[in-house]
Amino acid sequence: MTDDVRTIVLGLIAAGLCVSLGWVARTHLWRRRLRRKQTFFGLPANSESLLVVNRDAGGPELTVKRHDVFALLELSAVIKDCGAHAQIVAHDTAQQGFGERTEFCVGGPGSNRRMAAHMVSLLPGIRVNTDPEPGPDRGAFQIGTERHRLEPGRAEYVILARLTAGEAGDAGLARPVFLCCGQLPITHQAATRYLARHHERLARKYGGGSFVLLLKVVNSGAYGPDVVELVADVTKAAQTPLPAPAVPPRSSHRAEK
Repeated sequence: MTDDVRTIVLGLIAAGLCVSLGWVARTHLWRRRLRRKQTFFGLPANSESLLVVNRDAGGPELTVKRHDVFALLELSAVIKDCGAHAQIVAHDTAQQGFGERTEFCVGGPGSNRRMAAHMVSLLPGIRVNTDPEPGPDRGAFQIGTERHRLEPGRAEYVILARLTAGEAGDAGLARPVFLCCGQLPITHQAATRYLARHHERLARKYGGGSFVLLLKVVNSGAYGPDVVELVADVTKAAQTPLPAPAVPPRSSHRAEK
């Protein structure tokens, strides 16, 4: 074997080793990122998850508003990436506990009974105005002492929460519950997109614990669900029960004789 042939053979061997090592490194990094994603969402391979959505008032069939459908598509992509499976159920048929399967609950408490139940039991520090009558506080969020009013097309708010055992106040909660509770359907799409895009940062910050974030969708009339601002981490305020409203004293009147 001549020196030139030996050099060529050694170069090919070195190149093959570099390619193999690169493939092994990329595969290791990909698997580690996948495990982190599965852990954050509580979705190990071949596990089951629950997508709870509103049932439109237009009829008995399960029909979902357009932006809520887009929200489900965002979540479905996450579930598929984790190698898990999803079952879509209407809010008024999801009569089961939580903790056995990861749950994604989408919708406001005025149209989603399961969301309303979650808000009462898991987030007692948040109150949503579900009054159907028009007014400045219609759809407003009260979180602790702060109030966030709806400005359709300009500023719309949504709660994005991940709730886990212990911190959620329920010892039986093993798999996380994700809540997307917004003032309008477009905010649900914005929140699920935010969750899908920023789950790695959220996992680094909160680990496997609970968090409750208040997001604002900015100028949705022009930008749709794409421009989202993080207003605040309201975890502590959301899990602290609001004080009971003061009851005005009754005035007594004696009948004149």
